[in-house]
Formats: sequence, structure tokens, C-alpha cells
Amino acid sequence: MLPERQCCAQLCPVQATTMPPKTDCLQDRKWWCFLLSSVFTFLAGLLIVLLWRFFAFLFTRKQPAELAAPGCPNTEPKKETKRQGKQEFEGTFMTEAKDWAGELISGQTTTGRILVVLVFILSIASLIIYFIDASNEEVERCQKWSHNVTQQVDLAFNIFFMVYYFIRFIAASDKLWFMLEMYSFVDYFTIPPSFLSIYLGRTWIGLRFLRALRLMTVPDILQYLNILKTSSSIRLAQLVSIFISVWLTAAGIIHLLENSGDPFEFQNQQRLSYWTCVYFLIVTMSTVGYGDVFCQTILGRTFLVFFLLVGLAIFASCIPEIIDLIGTRPKYGGTLKNERGRRHIVVCGHITYESVSHFLKDFLHEDREDVDVEVVFLHRKEPDLELEGLLKRHYTTVEFFQGTMMNAVDLERVKVHEADACLVLANKYCQDPDAEDAANIMRVISIKNYSDDIRVIIQLMQYHNKAYLLNIPSWDWKQGDDVICLAELKLGFIAQSCLAPGFSTMMANLFAMRSFKTSPDTQAWQNDYLQGTGCEMYTETLSPSFTGMTFPQASELCFTKLKLLLLAIEIKGEDGRDSKISINPRGSKIQSSTQGFFIAQSADEVKRAWYYCKACHEEIRDETLIKKCKCKNLATFRKGVRAIQMVGRASDVGKEKEITLLGNKNAQTMPNSIMSAPKQVNKVKPINRPADKGSPNQNYNRAQQEEGSYAGYQLAYEVKKLLPTTRGGSAGTNMNNNGIQIGIADDQAKDFDFEKTEMKYDSTGMFHWSSAKSLEECILDRNQAAMTVLNGHVVVCLFADPDSPLIGLRNLVMPLRASNFHYHELKHVVIVGAVDYIRREWKMLQNLPKISVLNGSPLSRADLRAVNVNLCDMCVILSAKVPSNDDPTLADKEAILASLNIKAMTFDDTIGVLTQDDTAVTKQFDPDGLNCAGGPIVLQRRGSVYGANVPMITELVNDSNVQFLDQDDDDDPDTELYLTQPFACGTAFAVSVLDSLMSTTYFNQNALTLIRSLITGGATPELELILAEGAGLRGGYSTDESLANRDRCRVGQISLYDGPLAQFGEAGKYGDLFVSALKSYGMLCIGLYRFRDRSSSCDASSKRYVITNPPDDFSLMPTDQVFVLMQFDPGLEYKPTSRNGGRAKDDNS
Repeated sequence: MLPERQCCAQLCPVQATTMPPKTDCLQDRKWWCFLLSSVFTFLAGLLIVLLWRFFAFLFTRKQPAELAAPGCPNTEPKKETKRQGKQEFEGTFMTEAKDWAGELISGQTTTGRILVVLVFILSIASLIIYFIDASNEEVERCQKWSHNVTQQVDLAFNIFFMVYYFIRFIAASDKLWFMLEMYSFVDYFTIPPSFLSIYLGRTWIGLRFLRALRLMTVPDILQYLNILKTSSSIRLAQLVSIFISVWLTAAGIIHLLENSGDPFEFQNQQRLSYWTCVYFLIVTMSTVGYGDVFCQTILGRTFLVFFLLVGLAIFASCIPEIIDLIGTRPKYGGTLKNERGRRHIVVCGHITYESVSHFLKDFLHEDREDVDVEVVFLHRKEPDLELEGLLKRHYTTVEFFQGTMMNAVDLERVKVHEADACLVLANKYCQDPDAEDAANIMRVISIKNYSDDIRVIIQLMQYHNKAYLLNIPSWDWKQGDDVICLAELKLGFIAQSCLAPGFSTMMANLFAMRSFKTSPDTQAWQNDYLQGTGCEMYTETLSPSFTGMTFPQASELCFTKLKLLLLAIEIKGEDGRDSKISINPRGSKIQSSTQGFFIAQSADEVKRAWYYCKACHEEIRDETLIKKCKCKNLATFRKGVRAIQMVGRASDVGKEKEITLLGNKNAQTMPNSIMSAPKQVNKVKPINRPADKGSPNQNYNRAQQEEGSYAGYQLAYEVKKLLPTTRGGSAGTNMNNNGIQIGIADDQAKDFDFEKTEMKYDSTGMFHWSSAKSLEECILDRNQAAMTVLNGHVVVCLFADPDSPLIGLRNLVMPLRASNFHYHELKHVVIVGAVDYIRREWKMLQNLPKISVLNGSPLSRADLRAVNVNLCDMCVILSAKVPSNDDPTLADKEAILASLNIKAMTFDDTIGVLTQDDTAVTKQFDPDGLNCAGGPIVLQRRGSVYGANVPMITELVNDSNVQFLDQDDDDDPDTELYLTQPFACGTAFAVSVLDSLMSTTYFNQNALTLIRSLITGGATPELELILAEGAGLRGGYSTDESLANRDRCRVGQISLYDGPLAQFGEAGKYGDLFVSALKSYGMLCIGLYRFRDRSSSCDASSKRYVITNPPDDFSLMPTDQVFVLMQFDPGLEYKPTSRNGGRAKDDNS
């Protein structure tokens, strides 16, 4: 082993030091000539600059002395002349040359950018030539310049660099400091040696490696070219360029020193290629040091010692930062690539696991038709682990990008201009609702500024912020832009529950996509409820077989034959462009290509309305067999028309949509007395209903008869809990052909003068209006409230601090003041809460009638007793307080405490149960005993003895808190809100159920229009423009056009315990009830409100639950209440019947 090592030791130095045969030229090395040329060039330039400054200094000192010399009468003129001459010279030549040069090297102009890029490219090319020479040649080589191609090319580059150097010199403001710049030294040590090599006839590789320092200009050049835009990418480019430049430059120094040897003998050199030196430097900088390559020269080792101080610092600082920047590059920072060409929507705003999961669960529901839409989420923060896992589970239809809607670059990345729509989600649990709305509105402004024709659907927290959207020039609801105001819809749902308890639950389940799944393990009432939760709202084009039918006929056919519930139709305008949605229209004819609005379990079921053919399917009893047929009638009708699912496909948003709840304006269907004398609305015309019920129009063509009854009685008086005062009436227990004797109730005398007032409705005719009242006029103290006989009213328990955000109480009261109610039918609203907060809301409430305020606490039992909470039709518990971030579950503490407080109260049974009294009531209303239909029913609501029986609806912020409302339920805390007992019974409502409206609105704009009209009592876009002015409702004089707006249906609740529909309460079927109510009274049944506990024991619960659209063979019970869309009673006031024939007399006293 030892001889081999000695042999290797002897051979290795020979191999390292063996050089090619030396020529006579290389006997005398000239490396110092090349080096001195660079040094002398630097010194000469430095000397010239210093001499220039020296003479300039002397000249400036001498000039003042000459100008200030005594005895010179023309001193001032000479001084001024010299100053002007100097300024002219500097302004004309020096300044212009400096500006010209500065523009060239700054990269601000196109020429400058081209020059900077060209310099960089040529510097890299020169560096590559150095790599070639350093790899193939010796340090110094004797070869004529004319035979050395690489030197010729390098000389051409250096000539260009020399010109660029002079341009930079001219542009420099301080010539001395320019001489000492790093890039100036690069030019000193690379340009002169290339010229000297021509004269000496040899080349020296020298310090040409300094061109590698030009790599540090890469970040600047990429910024000039607008390639690098973010701070992280610029920093990364800087670190990489610095590291590589220092690495390659140091490798060049080691290569030069080791291949040259130590002066002056140059005997200890070793032959190392440039790339070996590069390898050696990176190993040394990383502190590894394998030892396979090392420095032999003293100069090489000395340089390496000092370089390690710098190299280690650079390696230790740059490499970790580079890795950190690469590792922290945005994972979701790419660009949307829609290679498959399918549609996509962009969702932004409040993006969290909860909001995204709720949105996707509804948007991608299995009940929809095939939805080939990609969902793109854009958010400024990266998703957390939960959200990231959710995105991975839906990776085929969902993409996430990190960015902000306020940046046009990010909007370009997600291709907003190509998107089908842009959806903006709001944070329902935010601390500052107005700030949240402002942020979302700013997102809409940015979106519309980027693409003004993009469809935008936005969630807003507060109603008054909707006005700001109207300031956006490109905001156009006719083109599909829409806003879902959570406060407006939430309070609207609650308001409808005051009129028909449980209606909020029914509507919330209809626009949410849920699957119907029952189990034998669940209770019977839960199975009935779950069957209803599986129903959704859809739209479909009605087949030609429906053309010419009236709406009641079409609705009956759909329900009995197709097992579908037809709610409304879309009626086109005369010009065929504008259209409106008519809900349960009276007498409207079905036109060709009419869109119908249905309630069904799935989109496939709704297609029966499109497939139905009278010729082929009339005899079919099984609705599942109704499939597409090949009839000529169907084949020729609008080929290619497809069903448009209300929550399953985007609608034509280019049409102007108007909403009306009752489309019939035909004079023939109105009573003659009303058409001839619109102001005489107090008259009651007794009518006689024909015996033949087969005619579809018989129920609407009313004739005046001498003897008979008013069938419209049921349209108003059979609505549960209708009048605020004591009511009476009579109703038949068996529906025979003789009709029903009307029931009458007295009201206050001013109610009958009400119709004669000039301004009793708002300017649109949609809502009752009164002159503004001050808050002090409506404030009651506890004693005043106790002395006031309040019954059948609405109690609003409001928790609010004086500075709490406004929730918009107008949205709660306005649906209760819809003009399709008569004045005496309006429920009195009593607000119990802090008057300081209500004062801020009062500006929007001052024009709405029948409102009182009790300055008290909803937790005070004395205040609750003072407002007769046990006699109210509904107790609404609201909170305007801002939820705390500390514990979200405490956001509902006041509402829960108030709910439990009322349920724990007991009251005196001052008002009897719902009974028949054949003596007292009959004597009061029918003294002559003309009532042939049986004993009358006292319609006044029974006072609740126990607080648990008080009708109540509680607004919750946090869904999980619903478990605390009912102590007798067995709901799991993790149960979804819609499956809990309080929600199923209509006693709890949370704003989270409105999340589904985003996808519902996207797939069909008409869906939100229909829902908003049902919930708000008839709000229209025109009314919203008026309210956006901020002045509240404006009164208007009654005209035929405004009064016609009253003619729209409304939500009602009919009891099967008594009244005209009582015959179906005893073992009746829902299908028979549906057909009879529709034919006889024009009422469209949409569901049931049934007692949860059907037993008659003392422990039986008084809670009811909602059954949406039960099947036709569903058995009814006497205690059931029916949700109906009932026709508008055409303005008839009720007075006691007279002796002669039961004809009512006008009483305007």
C-alpha cells in the first residue's frame, strides 16, 4: 500500500503541474500588462475627474473675486452676463445630454428598456465566452487576435460595453462616485485587456469572470419588463442572483490563482477547470469540505480564508431565506384553467369552512339536474385544514385561489370576465354589520369596475345598505344582479309567522335543498315533517295541454293527476318582453309556453308538467308512468325547450321581472258595485252560490241575489286569530248548496271612515300608510299598557343597547301592514324594549299604523303581563346586540332567557275556551234566529293559562343554541337546525337558513323574487328605490291603479275545527280538502300545522309542527290548521246583518 501511495504522490504533482510545451512567447509572461492596463485606466479616469473638479473649484473661487473687485463700474452687468451664459450652456447641452443618457439607462422608456435588456444579454454572452475559454485554454495563451474567434466576439461585446459606460458616465450626477461603483470596476477589468490583447498578440483570461456580477441586475430587468410584481418574487430573485453572482465570481478567482501559481516563479500552479472550482466553492461555502479538491497556492489559500467569512454569511443567510420564500409561495396562487369549457362562478367574501360547506351542500345537491358549473373560491387567506379537506373532497367541481377581489390581477386570475356569476358571501356573525356590508359593497364595486356586465349576487346584513348598491352605475337587477338582505328576509319570515305560525319553517325548507329520508325509528310526527323538508321549489314549462285552462283548473290537475303543487305562473306582458309572476291568480288563463312554479320532491317529478299530454296520459292513474310521448301536439311545441329548475338552472335574466301576488284585473270577475263605485267599499252584497260546483268559474262570477250569504266570509273570518277585537259569526257545519250565513263583527267607528281618508296607502299602494307620528305619542308606560285592552296583537320583545346596530324593524312591521289586509284586520304591534334604541329606528316606523312602544325590559314579567302577552297572536323575541367574540354561544343568552321566562309564567284564564254558545252569541248577532247554519263560533283567541302555550318565535344567532329553547325535547346538540323540534314547530328561526338563497337565486332569479314577495308582503323594485332615498314610506292618493295593487293573495291559516272546511277535519283526506278549498274559495292549500302530540291526556303538548305539501291521501284531523294562499277580499267591510233578508246596510257613522 505504501509504495502505491508514494507512486501516486509522485504522479499527481506531475499531472497537476504538467503544462503544454512552452513556446518562446510564453517564456516572458505579460499578465502584468493586462492588469496594469485596467489599473491605469481606472487611475486615469479618476485623475481626470479630480482635475476637472479642481479647476472647477478654482474657477468658482476666482469668479466671485473678479466680480467683487472695486473700481469696476460694470460689475453687475458682467456678473449677470456670465451667469446667463453659464446657465444657457448648461441648459442647452449638459442638461439635455444628461437627461438623454438618464432616460436610456433608467428603463422608463421603451428604448431604455431595450438597452438595459441588451446589456444584460451581452454580459451573459460575454460570461459564457469566459466559461468556454476557462474550460479549454490556459490562463495565458499566445495566439494572434485574428485567429482567436472567441476574443473577436468578446471584443465586439466590450466595444458595446464601453459605449454603455460612457452613457452611464454622462447620466451620473456625481462622476466621482460613479468611478467607484461596482459595475464600473467590472468594466475597468474587462474592457481594456481585450484591446491590449490585439497589440500583444496574446490573451490572458484575467478578471473576465467579473461579468458574473451582472447577474445581480436580473431582478431590476425583470421588474422593468413587468414580470416580477410581488414583493416575494422580487426578493427571491434578488437572493438567487446575489448568491449565484458571488459563487461564480469567487470560483473565477480561485481558478485564476490556482492555474497561475504564486508569483513570481509561478511554479506551484495546478490545473483546475473552472467548473471544478465552482464545485470546490459550493462545497466549501456549505462547510462540508470533502478534501478531494483543495488550494495549493498561497494566494488561493489566503483568498479562501477571507472569502469564507463572506461566503459562509451569504450561504447561511440566503439559502434559508430562499427556501423559505420558495416554500411559502402561495399554494393557491395560480390561474384558473377552464380547459373543459364549462361554466364557472366566483364566490368571495366570507370564506370559512362553515360558509363553504353550507353553500356547497346546497349548490351541489343531488336533487338538482346535472349542474355542470365549477365553483371558484377567491379569498385573501389560505384555507385552514378543515376547509382544505373539504376542497379536496370536491376537487372535481371546486377550486380555491388566494387573492382579493379588490385586485384586478386576482380578478384576471380567476377569469371573472368569463364567469357566469359572482357571489359575495357575508359574515352573519360579524361584530359590525355595517362594516361588513361596506366591505362587500366595495367588492362589488371592484367587480363591476373590472367587468360591468358580470352578474353579481351579494349578501348584505342591513337593509339600509341596499341603497349604496344603486350608486353603482352598472348595477342592474334586470340583468340578474340581486341582493339578499339577511335582515329583511329574516324579519320578513318572522312577520309571516305572526300571520300564519310555522310559515317561516315551511318557506325555509322549500328553498333549501334537502333529501327526504325517514326511518321506522323516528317518531310519526318527525316522519311527516321530514317528508315536507324534502320538497323544493322548481320551475317548469307547462305542456300545451294546459293552454286555455284557468289557474285553479291547472293547479287541480297538477295536484290530483301529476302529484305536483302549482303555486304560481309567469305571465308575459302584451309586448311579449316584460313578464310578471302571479301567485294563485284568480281566473288567469294559461297561455302557451307558460312557466309554472311548483313544489315537488325533485326536478324529475316536475318534468311531468312538461311531458303531460291529455291525449296520452288522461287515463293514467300512476303519475310515475307519465313520460315523454310522441304526440304531434308535443313534438311541434317549442322543440328544444328544457325545464328550468328553480333551484337547478340559471334563468333568463335579461327580462324585466315584476311581481304581483294576484294577476287578475278582469272587470268581469269583480263585483258590479265595486266596479261602478270604487269608494263604496263598505257595502256587503249577499250572493247565492250555485249548486253546480263543476264549473270552474262559478266561484268568481258573483251575482247579486235577494237571499243568500256572502261566501267571502271565509276568506277573512276563517283566518285564525284575525280581528283584534271581540268577534262573532256563524258558519255552517255541513257544506250544502244553501250557502253559509255570513258572520259579522263590530269594529271601531273610525275603521269605517278609514276608506274615506285621502292618503291611506303608500305611493305604490302596497302597504297601509298613516301620517307620521312622534315616538312620544306611541310610548306607553306599564299602567297605560295594562289599562289598554290588547288582544290578538303582536308582542315584539327587543333586546338592544342604545348603540346597537340597527336591525331594521320596518322589515318586521311592513309585512303586517300589507294593503291586502283591511285596516281593521291589521294586528296591533307592541314593542317592548329600550326606547333609546327604538328612537333610532322610529324614523322608518313613524308612517306605519297601529304601533305602540313600552319602555321596559322583555325579561320583566310585569311588563309582559302589562302587554297581555298571554293574549297575543305571536310573541317575537329579537336581539340587536352585537355577539361577543369570546364565546359565540352566549350571543343568544337574552333571547333564550326571555323565551324560558315566558314559558315559566302562568296567567288567569280570563277568556274561555273555543266553544259554541247557541244563546248569547246568537242573540247578539242574530236576534231573530235567522241563522240556519247552526250555532256561531266565538273567534276570539283563548288566553293562555301557561306561558308554554303562548305563540312564540325566537330569533337565534347560533344554530346550536336551539337545544336550549325546549327543555322537553330530545334533540342531539349536533343535530342540524332544520331537524330540531323548535324549528320544525316554527318557534325558532336562525339566519343561517338563508344561506341556501344564494344558490337558489343563481339558478333562477325568479325564485328570490317570488320568495321576497311572499315574505315582505309585496315589496317591489320600485318600492325599494323609494325606500333607498332614506325618507321612508311616502303616502299617496288612492287611484284605480294603486288600489288594484291590493288585489293580491296572502298567506293565511285556516282551522279545520270549525268553519266551512270543518267537514274535512273528521277522517277527511288532504286531496279532497285541496280540491274543495280551491274550487269553492280560491284558496290554495300548501301544507298543514298539526299538533305534535295527538293524545288527549293532560300531559299532551300544545306544540304544533309543519307538514309541507302532504300527499293527497294524507289523513286530516279536526285540530289541524291549513296553510293557504288565499284570495284578496275585494274591499268589503263587515257590519251586523239586518232583519230584512240578511242584507247588510251601509254604516258610515
